[in-house]
Amino acid sequence: MRKWGPLTAVCLGTFMLLLDVTIVIVALPDMARVLDASLSDLQWVIDGYALALAALLLGIGAAADLLGRRRVHVAGVVLFAVASLGCGLASSPALLVAARGVQGVGAAAMFATTLPLLASVYRGRDRSVALGLWGAVSGGAAAIGPVVGGLLTEGPGWRWIFFVNLPVSVAAIWLTARTVPESHGARGRRIDWAGTVSFAVFAAAATYAVVRAGSVGWTSGRTLATFGIAALALLCFVLVERRAEHPLLELSLFRKSAFTGVMAGALAYNLAAFAVLPYTSIWLQTVLGLSPVQGGLALLPLAATAFVVAAVGGKLLHGVQPRLTIGVGLALIGVGTLGQAVLGAGSSWPALLPGLIVAGIGTGLVSPALAGAALAAVEPERAGMAGGAVNTFRQLGYAFGVAVLGTVLTSRIGETLGEEQSHALAGGGASGLRAAGVPEHALRAAFASGLNTAAVVAGVVGVVAGAAVLLLVRGERKAPEAAGGAVAEVVRAR
Repeated sequence: MRKWGPLTAVCLGTFMLLLDVTIVIVALPDMARVLDASLSDLQWVIDGYALALAALLLGIGAAADLLGRRRVHVAGVVLFAVASLGCGLASSPALLVAARGVQGVGAAAMFATTLPLLASVYRGRDRSVALGLWGAVSGGAAAIGPVVGGLLTEGPGWRWIFFVNLPVSVAAIWLTARTVPESHGARGRRIDWAGTVSFAVFAAAATYAVVRAGSVGWTSGRTLATFGIAALALLCFVLVERRAEHPLLELSLFRKSAFTGVMAGALAYNLAAFAVLPYTSIWLQTVLGLSPVQGGLALLPLAATAFVVAAVGGKLLHGVQPRLTIGVGLALIGVGTLGQAVLGAGSSWPALLPGLIVAGIGTGLVSPALAGAALAAVEPERAGMAGGAVNTFRQLGYAFGVAVLGTVLTSRIGETLGEEQSHALAGGGASGLRAAGVPEHALRAAFASGLNTAAVVAGVVGVVAGAAVLLLVRGERKAPEAAGGAVAEVVRAR
């Protein structure tokens, strides 16, 4: 226990925070029915978590270096547990969304401190073993999330996808307190609170504007005003980062084409591979009538294929330039997502299988290579910043993707059925359309058309991003040979 206790403690936290990204997907229809939630409410159930995680990851990581990584990690687990209880007890969509946002804050504290804590405890071969196991747990959490969510939703109910975090959190806190030593980053650094706040406002306002555009229109005064707030916050972030003594993100890094390419790939990766899946889950259950477990199993081929490819590819593709694995992987994700845009009124879940498998292959290539490519694109002293940035861009891409694709789906269904039915969709999803008297065949055809359009948008983003990575990420430095070396660079940089 003394040797592997820290790994167990850290992996428990990682498992929870990554599981909660995907576990809610298959529970969305049940949440909508119990809480009388609209489609935009469901978007925020996902985006509230992803946005808080993305917006605060860099800032909390810097704070943890100063305050103590173990202290911040434990505080994150406690906050995550309290927020999980709030999610499970939520009696309205607003309360659930608010609790999900707090969950994301706790997840950011855990995620930002995970790798530095492991690297401070383990050395040499033990570090490589620990990071390999941590990577397997990370991949496994994403893979089994929809299935676990389906089992809990169909069994004790969707609230238990949050309640189950409570005993795991208690175990993680106890193990962390007993086995993980405290560690700090470089002394003398200041926390860039202005950068953290301005970036969070930008991300939240931009996402809110896109979600609102789906129901009130892109040219409405409220939508344009929110986009204006987002633009102003982004401008403030740029000005703050240019003048900050210890910025969250050095903007000069974007002068390097390799770094820009990797960040573009990270932003597009989660959007192209995963952002359409919440709406696919709604189609599977609300339109086709599958159970939550069946809906989770229908989505499993993507995650399972990615897990296998990542495990096998790590050995077979050793020494291959990251630009190739990321570029080709993103292109495969794009092609696979485009392959899911084949639905019609009479389609069922098997129509998704080829596209999900191809996208899973691409996901298995991209996910392990992103961090190494980010480290290889910058000087060693900036490795910590690059590692945090790539995780931030990944989560931001997911949050933006869910918002954008939800608006695309809603708009397309509205064009197919008419304005009145579009409002019914925004208010109650497919159930709202049925309540409005839309015939079943028309409902299935319209939802399939909307889902196809969303998949095409996501697929095009994946293909374009793959081409951008192949063009921009050239002449990168040699990345650290092993994951342990990569994390060592991150910790030394911080």
